[in-house]
Amino acid sequence: MHAPRVAEKATPYWWEAAPLEPPPQRPLPKNLDVLIVGAGYAGLSAGLVLAREGRSVAAFDAMDPGEGASTRNGGITSGSIRPDYATLTRRFGEEKALTIEAEGKAAREFLYDFIKTEGLACEFQPVGQFKGAFGYEQYEAMARTAERLAKKLGIEAYAVPYAEQRKYIGTDVYRGGTVRMDIGGLHPAKFHAELLRVALTSGVTVHARTPVVSIERDGGGFRVITAVGPVNARQVLVCTNGYTDGAVPFLRRRLVPVRSRIIATEELAPELMTRLMPKRMMITENREVGFYYRPSPDGRRILLGGRDSSRVGDPVAPKLRLRNGLVKLFPELESVRLSHSWFGNVAMNRDMIPRIFEKDGIVYATGFCGSGVVWAPWIGMHAAHKLMGHDAQARTAFDFRPPAFIPFYRGNPWFLPVFIQTYRMRDRIALWRASR
Repeated sequence: MHAPRVAEKATPYWWEAAPLEPPPQRPLPKNLDVLIVGAGYAGLSAGLVLAREGRSVAAFDAMDPGEGASTRNGGITSGSIRPDYATLTRRFGEEKALTIEAEGKAAREFLYDFIKTEGLACEFQPVGQFKGAFGYEQYEAMARTAERLAKKLGIEAYAVPYAEQRKYIGTDVYRGGTVRMDIGGLHPAKFHAELLRVALTSGVTVHARTPVVSIERDGGGFRVITAVGPVNARQVLVCTNGYTDGAVPFLRRRLVPVRSRIIATEELAPELMTRLMPKRMMITENREVGFYYRPSPDGRRILLGGRDSSRVGDPVAPKLRLRNGLVKLFPELESVRLSHSWFGNVAMNRDMIPRIFEKDGIVYATGFCGSGVVWAPWIGMHAAHKLMGHDAQARTAFDFRPPAFIPFYRGNPWFLPVFIQTYRMRDRIALWRASR
């Protein structure tokens, strides 16, 4: 194999068509009904609900709005929950597990309706998702899960045997898989830009590059210290995730920022794209540290992502790992150049479940575990209804206790490379067993 050439651009491919454009600077408000920390998908979705209910609301972001995961992700509307159904049942009981699964379906349906109703031009494509299996045992277990989803929740899900795999994906790496037609793809940066547009039009004030330094109780409300001055707020909603900092130490001890990296190929010939991705589906695989990939919205490139164990700088090794993974899947792409390689933080917690919770009067909407395209708007809007006391609209299976804290952790995930290597070793063992 020839040595692969590294990416030419270290910025997200998505920024080419939707560059970050911070809103005009606004005077710092003295008093607010609700102050939101974070102006990504969750913060803007919550602000939109609150503003339309007549609340004075402002979102403060330490970076440009959307500069974090909201414009860096893969744009796959999976709404995945990391623990499988059996694990959820063991931890929380069968009723809670089924409720969580059902809410994933509701959250996706809500997102698709929201995009249509609000007229969000984000290139949403309801193309479905193929999930690849490694070995016959995995395939059988995944086929049973697809059957259960179809019967219990009415989701269009079905198994694809190895003999039919090439109709869905142009590789022989997998030994069959499953399809879910309730999952699609969108342009994440355009989605955020449109969400920002609608939020601003509805009366949300957004303060870019204005970090929140601390949040203090002040009588019946809060005094929030920002980098440019104090603000008094009746309520505070924290919607940070993979970029949570010391302003909210309670949350920081419970969320682990994990780098997720994505590469984009140069434009490919139409006939090659048709051979490799005949149905233009979103693709994932049944591994603990596997790849996720998709065609670009215009169908001319392949974008492939995965977890990145690096913690500082922009090293070459993680890019090459994704590049080599791409070539293993599609040997035809050995000589294809990469146009972009970038990373962003997702946030994991010990339960690996998104949630809403309240601590010392502050409401948190966070912990999206790599599936924030679906969960962040859903959780953000439910948190807004919680703040307003709308019990019926706020009801969600994800409103329960805070995530457990992580011992000896204060925001520096020193243990992360070891954990990722452990997961990769488990994957290698699983692959070895599947090949026997």
